[in-house]
Amino acid sequence: MTKQIVITALAFGAIILGTHNIQAQNTTATTAVNITLNDVISIDAGSTAIGGTVAFNYLTAADYNSDQTITKTNSLKVTSTKNFNVKVKAGGPNFVNGTNSIPVDVLTIKAATAAGTMGGTKNDVILSAGEKNLVANAPLGSALTLNLDYTIPAAKSSSSDILGKPAGTYTQTVTYTATAL
Repeated sequence: MTKQIVITALAFGAIILGTHNIQAQNTTATTAVNITLNDVISIDAGSTAIGGTVAFNYLTAADYNSDQTITKTNSLKVTSTKNFNVKVKAGGPNFVNGTNSIPVDVLTIKAATAAGTMGGTKNDVILSAGEKNLVANAPLGSALTLNLDYTIPAAKSSSSDILGKPAGTYTQTVTYTATAL
C-alpha cells in the first residue's frame, strides 16, 4: 500500500510538474537585425556625360557671330550619402585637330535654366585644364540630376581663338568629378 501511495504521489507530482513546464515554455522570440551602411558617392549610369558628345557646328557667318548653346538633360546623375561638390576640368589646354588647336576657355559650362533635382550652389565655369567647382555643397540624395548648358559665346567664336583655324573637328575630353564633403 505504501508503494501505491508513493507511486500515486509521484504520478501526481509528474502531472503537476509537467503542466507547470508547459505553461513555462517560451511563446516569443527576438532577433537582432543589423543594417550596415557605407558612404557612397557615384555618378550614376544614365548620366549623358558618360560617353556623351557635345557637338558645336559652325556652318555659316551667323553661327560665328552668335552665341551657341547646347543643353544636355541629365548630364549628371549623382547618388551621395553626404553633401558633395561637382568639379569639372578639360583633359588638356586645347581642343585639338591634328596639330591645330583651339583653347578650351572658349567653352562655358553651367547649370541649365531647368537645372534638374541637384541642389547646391551652381557656378558658371569657363573650361580649363584645372579643376573648377561646377556645383558646391550639393545636398545628399539619390539619383540627383543636373542639366547642363554648354556655351561658346559670340565673343569667342568671332575671335582669333576660333576664326582662321583650319576646317575640321576639334576635340577635347571634359571630366566631371563628384566629391563628398
